[in-house]
Amino acid sequence: MKRLVPLLGVAGLLLLTGLIAHTGWPALRQALAHAGWPLLLLVPAHLLPLALDTQAWRVLLGPVDPNRGAGFGFLLWVAAVREAVARLLPAAGVGGEVVGIRLSRMRIADTTAVAATVIVEVLITIAVQYLFCGLGIVLMLHVTPGASQVWTLSAGLALSLPLPFFAYLLLRHGAVFARIEQWAIQLFGDQGRLAFPLNGVQLDAGLHRLFAQPGRLAQALLWQFAGYLVGSLETWLALALLGHPASLEAALAIEALTQAMRHATFMVPGGLGVQEAGVVLFGHLAGVGGEAALALALVKRAREILFGLPALLSWQWVEARVVRQARSAQS
Repeated sequence: MKRLVPLLGVAGLLLLTGLIAHTGWPALRQALAHAGWPLLLLVPAHLLPLALDTQAWRVLLGPVDPNRGAGFGFLLWVAAVREAVARLLPAAGVGGEVVGIRLSRMRIADTTAVAATVIVEVLITIAVQYLFCGLGIVLMLHVTPGASQVWTLSAGLALSLPLPFFAYLLLRHGAVFARIEQWAIQLFGDQGRLAFPLNGVQLDAGLHRLFAQPGRLAQALLWQFAGYLVGSLETWLALALLGHPASLEAALAIEALTQAMRHATFMVPGGLGVQEAGVVLFGHLAGVGGEAALALALVKRAREILFGLPALLSWQWVEARVVRQARSAQS
């Protein structure tokens, strides 16, 4: 597995290189030059969908943090770090969530309860992705009736649907983390508690309490879904700046289906090459020219980097400060 991820990353890089070579750099450079500096506005604009996603998490954190010790600004920063870790670092798919739980400890003492909210949030995100992808399929079929690629994606979406539903039932009614903790202790002895630092029984109880609040779950889902809808405006605005304006429904369809393709190939670090291929493929189906679609893909990748790097640097600065404070306390 450790060797597979780098290999997939190299394959994705080769795919991206092939797309650029096929389109031709002069055509891409011309498309990007046509847009100019206004493309940089996409970087701060990403704060809006991220803020909506943060509000979804804040809804779930309500019972855990009744006094709002973790303010919205702090949670927005944590959300930015979580996203940057997931998209820019060659970490596992849950790497951002693990970092988010760690950073939340700075303001919320009950780490197990925070972990429960993150697990539920991930499950809600999966549900939102299914809804968003379904909406994208409907809109793409409206824009391009009979596209075989869309029908293939629809079949894959339908076939995979039982998996998250089974995960929900298991977490809602089972004792998953208590059993994992028991297994770790049996396998490693007392060291098993170090391998599983959270209290499994309390974590399961926290999950059950959250699942027993359908109103709160529905609010979080709506906030997240709104974030996905607003995030698709990035595609619409970028295409307009690149000189290839598209309708809102076409932009939303491109964004939704590209997201689905990227999440389906989560093993590829950062979706490198896969995201760009998805934008080109679904952009072509929506009537966007090849050079404009690839320019859009490169703009989206550049936005991820320009937005994510400061978040990663701020995270490392905070971690370094914590280490310095710990050393000062010991001396």
